[in-house]
Amino acid sequence: MLMRSDPFRELDKLAQQVWGTTTRPAAMSMDAWRDGDIFQIEFDLPGVSHESIDLDVENNVVTVKAERGALDGDVEILAAERPRGVFSRQLVLGENLDTEKIEASYDAGVLILRVPVAEQAKARKIAITSQDPGRQSINA
Repeated sequence: MLMRSDPFRELDKLAQQVWGTTTRPAAMSMDAWRDGDIFQIEFDLPGVSHESIDLDVENNVVTVKAERGALDGDVEILAAERPRGVFSRQLVLGENLDTEKIEASYDAGVLILRVPVAEQAKARKIAITSQDPGRQSINA
């Protein structure tokens, strides 16, 4: 039987496993949203122990590194779609967030970061006064 082969198929498959695709990232997919004065970021890290997660903040850049170890023993792998080894992701946070007060938790394979809005970036009311003594001041 004659089989057609595409010399770039294996290269394309390898590239998708290493770098992922737009619909399926290779590792550490993320969701982020704002809830009031808190930004919440969730990273999917299934099969990663919390001891192997490293979280650093430097100059408003958050770096998450994690490691999913190799399978133990001499096993026959039937499918290998989850990336293994060390992988990382960086996020640049805006100046309006308070990186000194980041809270992190890890549960059920999800790393959750809670980043509060900095006090100086929060909306505030400003009192308006009047120079005319016969008029009342307006509080906004």
